[in-house]
Amino acid sequence: MPKTDTSGLTQLGGAAALPASPEEAVLERVPHSHEGERYVARFTAPEFTSLCPMTGQPDFGHLMIDYIPRKWLVESKSLKLFLGSFRNHGAFHEDCSVYIGKRLAELLEPEWLRIGAYWYPRGGIPIDVFWATGPEPTDLWIPDQGVPPYRGRG
Repeated sequence: MPKTDTSGLTQLGGAAALPASPEEAVLERVPHSHEGERYVARFTAPEFTSLCPMTGQPDFGHLMIDYIPRKWLVESKSLKLFLGSFRNHGAFHEDCSVYIGKRLAELLEPEWLRIGAYWYPRGGIPIDVFWATGPEPTDLWIPDQGVPPYRGRG
């Protein structure tokens, strides 16, 4: 089995503070040791939080990130720290969701990436945001994200 090259990582294997903002967060990647093999990698963040930019009150979401890697994989600790950096960041649901997708797509240059951001109600209305780098591939199994429409989501 190939060994993943982790030599360039700065956060894995040691203490790393939560970044002050998403812009300051360092997303890291590792070489894909199975380059050419097509599959979907999924990250689920069921307790994502950010702040309402108007009231400063916390907003909660359930994020599902799917991607088909090419040359790079996202390093999961850096992803956790990046997502955690939104806890003190004020932005609308749409802004947070699309920003996360774009940062990952820029870092990884994947064959395909999508983010489903299922937000809990704000003002009585749940806001779900879906962003992708392109159409869903038809020749690879892409599982449903499995998050039901809001009905006391849980």
